[in-house]
Amino acid sequence: MVENIDDIDHIRKTAEQVLKNELLQLPLVPTIATKLLNLTSNDYTRLEDLSRLIETEPALSAKILQNVNSAAYALPNPVSSIHRAVNLLGFSTIRRTALTLIFFNRLIKKNVRQAFDPLFFWQHCLFVASLSRRMAAATGHPDPDMIYTAGLLHDIGKVVLESHGRKSYSEFISSLNGNSQSTLTEERIFFGLTHPEIGHLLCVEWQLPPSITAVVAYHQQPATVKPPYHEFEQEIVLISFANYIAWTQGLASFTLESRPDLSNNVLEFLGSHPLDLESLLQQVDEEMLSIREFFGIEFPDLNKLRANLIQTSISLSQTVISPTPAATMKSAPEIPSSLTAPHRSLNPDDFVPTTLAAIQRDFGFDRVQMLTIDPIHRSLIPFYRHFCPSLSASHPSTEIPIDARTGRLLDCLRTKKPIIVNRINDPDNQALNLLNTDEFIAVPILEHQRPIGVILADNPLSKIRMAHSLLNQIVPVAHQLSIALLNAKHYEAEKKHAQLDPLTQIGNKRMLDRSLVEIFQQEPSKLEKIAIGFVDIDKFKLFNDTCGHQAGDKIIQIVADLLTRLTRPGDIIGRYGGEEFLFILLDTTQDGAQRYAERIRMEAERLGRIMSPKFNNLALTVSIGISFYDPAFSNYAEMIELADQAMYLAKSEGRNRVIMLSEIPGR
Repeated sequence: MVENIDDIDHIRKTAEQVLKNELLQLPLVPTIATKLLNLTSNDYTRLEDLSRLIETEPALSAKILQNVNSAAYALPNPVSSIHRAVNLLGFSTIRRTALTLIFFNRLIKKNVRQAFDPLFFWQHCLFVASLSRRMAAATGHPDPDMIYTAGLLHDIGKVVLESHGRKSYSEFISSLNGNSQSTLTEERIFFGLTHPEIGHLLCVEWQLPPSITAVVAYHQQPATVKPPYHEFEQEIVLISFANYIAWTQGLASFTLESRPDLSNNVLEFLGSHPLDLESLLQQVDEEMLSIREFFGIEFPDLNKLRANLIQTSISLSQTVISPTPAATMKSAPEIPSSLTAPHRSLNPDDFVPTTLAAIQRDFGFDRVQMLTIDPIHRSLIPFYRHFCPSLSASHPSTEIPIDARTGRLLDCLRTKKPIIVNRINDPDNQALNLLNTDEFIAVPILEHQRPIGVILADNPLSKIRMAHSLLNQIVPVAHQLSIALLNAKHYEAEKKHAQLDPLTQIGNKRMLDRSLVEIFQQEPSKLEKIAIGFVDIDKFKLFNDTCGHQAGDKIIQIVADLLTRLTRPGDIIGRYGGEEFLFILLDTTQDGAQRYAERIRMEAERLGRIMSPKFNNLALTVSIGISFYDPAFSNYAEMIELADQAMYLAKSEGRNRVIMLSEIPGR
């Protein structure tokens, strides 16, 4: 079984057992595609060379001419020359169009197995390709079209296994049965290798550009990228994040695929490159529509896919509502746009208001609210409220108790089923009085099948009655909101995890650097009470050499714990690397910083005396260097450098001491 994606020889041996054909005999990527990839990666390629290559593929030539002669270009005379078409469409459009068509014809169109749905998979690839290209352009990548190609091919290993595996990818999908392990883990168990591994191997065999090979190999685990692919980390991160977004949109490569992970370097990239996801997704949807028309095929509808995203984990069959049609009742649109609204962002403060506004707009309610459960006070408290323009938004926030006084609303949370509450079926319900309404819809929001809140919608102004058929329409929206909230929680947890040192559970260098960037964006007058200090464990190598690395780790944890105990809330501490720690005091004086550092030093010395028998009588002490802010500093790096110099000065003067420097030597 393969355990290392870089072990090509081992992957090759495993692949020979897994595949029906020898590697070089696989008729997957036609010669023209390989030539086109290499040709378009060459800065010296001429349009004449590209035209000549396209002319060797009749189906491709026909599509190119069809495209350039379409109404979109409104040319006065028909174009019959491939060379002229290439000149008119441009290098970028031709490359994307050609590669997309070639791979569709050879890899997707002829695949007819059911479990591995070729069109569903192809839609996933196109979505990732389109979104990653647009993100690349938005973040200033020099070659967004190469990113498009990489996105198109990122899951090529799945097609290889489906078309040429002794056991097909369809058989693998059928074996999952809703297992909770990651897709990569399940693939390794079933095949003995993963789709990135087989894809990596075949990219090497096909001699594809290294940037594309890197993406195919590492898009599922971008944090593990190794030489010689380090230089393509940005490309890998872009595809990885696009793949994650595709999953949240219901566009995974197959229905049961597990949630992709957001690795630390993906989170770091997102932190430094803010993206307007709403705008990008709208552009991608438009491009997907254009591609559908170009190929003359019918993809699964995007809105329906998004609406059914969680049907694999939460059964909608538990909610059985008998429709009660009536001419005076409000009915719902077939596919409300509110189904996609929860996935416009990873920030609840953004997507919750957007979703409630979409519900109000789609269904015509006067008012829509999301309330969350307060378990301590056993009540529902408003998270966000959306009103129609004629209803005053100054209506006081309403806290609703969860007890017998709210009758059917309590049943809604207990049974996890949507309800309509009105003065006919529940006349004494206190929630009606608190909301000052005669009727409302309540739809529970679930997390791991436990209610965490509820969507309430009503018509206190229009008095339009609620149709029971609305419940079936709003339940999928609530499920989408549940998924979005869970994704946001995962994102925040992984973002926090990315900023924590795993050994000490305090901040890491990334967190410290990010904090300092934010701090030094303030006005200089607000920086006058800032101190930065290095804490370094004295003679740390002795602990590792004489007591072992576990003892060294224990010493690091002891120092981290005492820093945590002795640091004020609001100040910042973190492990800078190895046996070095950094503290940032945000509101202090030189005397205050000195006293704080002395407390750290004395507490480390005291603990060292107590615990020395456990460490071969070695004494734990620390040396601390401090720099205090001075207007002469042009950036935080100079403060860190000065604190570092102070720390080394403390070591050179005998260790176990604190030294402060307040100005840069020589200034």
